[in-house]
Amino acid sequence: MGILTSDNSRVCDTTGLKVCLQSEMLIKLNAVVAVVCLLIGVLAAFGLALTRWETIGLLDPLMYYRFTTVHGLNMLIFWILFMEMAILYFAGTVLLNNRNASSLLSWGQFGLMLIGMGMVNYSVFTGRADVMMTSYVPLRAEHEFYLGTILFAVGALLGTTNFFANLYVAKRDKTYKGSIPLVVFGALAAAIIAVFTILHGAVALVPTWLWSIGMMEAPDAGWYRLLWWGLGHPSQQINVCAMVAVWYLLGTLTVGAKPLNQAVCRTAFLLYILFINRASEHHLLVDPGLSAEHKMWNTSYALYLAVLASMIHGFTVPASLEVAQRKKGHGGLFGWLAKAPWGDPGFAALFVSLVIFGFGGGITGVTLGTHQINIVAHNTLRIPGHFHMTVAGGTSLAFMGLAYYVVPLIFRKEYSFRGLARIQPYIFGLGISIMAIGMTLAGSLGVPRRHPDIDFTDAAIKADLSAASPFMALVGIGGFIAATGALIFILLTVHAVFLGASNKGRAMTSWQKPEQDKLTRDLMSTNWNPEGAGLKPSGTSVLTLLLLAAFAIYYFANWKALADVWHVS
Repeated sequence: MGILTSDNSRVCDTTGLKVCLQSEMLIKLNAVVAVVCLLIGVLAAFGLALTRWETIGLLDPLMYYRFTTVHGLNMLIFWILFMEMAILYFAGTVLLNNRNASSLLSWGQFGLMLIGMGMVNYSVFTGRADVMMTSYVPLRAEHEFYLGTILFAVGALLGTTNFFANLYVAKRDKTYKGSIPLVVFGALAAAIIAVFTILHGAVALVPTWLWSIGMMEAPDAGWYRLLWWGLGHPSQQINVCAMVAVWYLLGTLTVGAKPLNQAVCRTAFLLYILFINRASEHHLLVDPGLSAEHKMWNTSYALYLAVLASMIHGFTVPASLEVAQRKKGHGGLFGWLAKAPWGDPGFAALFVSLVIFGFGGGITGVTLGTHQINIVAHNTLRIPGHFHMTVAGGTSLAFMGLAYYVVPLIFRKEYSFRGLARIQPYIFGLGISIMAIGMTLAGSLGVPRRHPDIDFTDAAIKADLSAASPFMALVGIGGFIAATGALIFILLTVHAVFLGASNKGRAMTSWQKPEQDKLTRDLMSTNWNPEGAGLKPSGTSVLTLLLLAAFAIYYFANWKALADVWHVS
């Protein structure tokens, strides 16, 4: 069961890290609820995929609308944020050799988020909130929908406040040396963005709740959209910071990778804090309430400083993996990649997440953030194609990879059906990729994003919409494969948590053959091992050039298509 200490903690048999027992419980509870929310979202995803696949057309428009609301809230908000709370407890205590700062804040976080999640799902499932995740005014849900969202947000704010308190306690008690580890720094960046995000949500949703109970007039629709996206899009940037932090953590857990340059990596996280919220406005580029000059400056110029941060991480993460592999003797331009532990689901999820986020989400996101292109693309399926690459293919897959280590290390239970676990990240990643490609191609032909019937749009483009049918089939097939991959993950994890073999008193069973190096306190290290100083990430440099070439081709193809639209008009 690990060595118990006098301060209500245990020493992990695998990593040698001290695990605060209260934090361990909170990690478990938040992770379990996160997986439940993922299950709800996945079941809704089956319905959505089989509806957009026109050959099947499972749901009528009203139920499609309701399923979309359920899917969006549970996948984009509840599953992600409950997992991020678990990450904050892990980063703020376990990785800092620290105790949990406040029981009151911690249990308040979990209780309010659980109640809020339950209220929102009740409202949507009973038909009292058919308003999509965005809930744009003048659409109005019943009062418990808004109140539940507010309670959930307050709970998340308590969780981030407790994380800040954990950092203070660790610094005061000198539980670590030097700077906080990079993984903790990434979690700190996510928490700082979360405060900004939650405050925007409060300003937008409190008046809307008062309107729903008859105490105020309806808020101005333009005002609401502006403030809501200060909640909606930055909440996904919390995910980006958390995802990148998980990438660094999984790199260490799976191949012993260390960041090549701590200062550069931390600067990239700082760029997220300062500039990532500019991305909120790409949802408002078709909004008449903002000037064209304002939109172009924020999304086509200032936003690129946040894009630079993602490009830095997109290089340093695989570069650290390459150097770690080269230190083990895996040479050649891509020998380090060929010899990587692809049978380790943690590594597979890390690398597939990195590729999908970079080549899919990153390239499409920057392109859609361009004012002129966004005008054409905004209300089409291209937008969901983009964020399914970033949040589903990127964040969700990274969190799934983390679970393959969290369950053995924190729950102290082993995964059964390990062969299935080894291929699960590939099933999910393949499905998401097929679906997102289908969405992007169909959206390029004008297929709308929020309605299952593609024939109701302007008659002048119906020829293009009929040509989109094969791409809609890709959406359905890819969505079905992705949902199946996610369901496999859920079943494997639930089985492990409740029925898996216990590893108390011994190290976790390795995912790798031959046996991976024993995990150590290197997880807390703030400095890269100088033994690899002479090794160059040449393979990563080639992959980076391929990414830039793909971006250039995709970006200028979009401008060519836009020029054709201007010419016709």
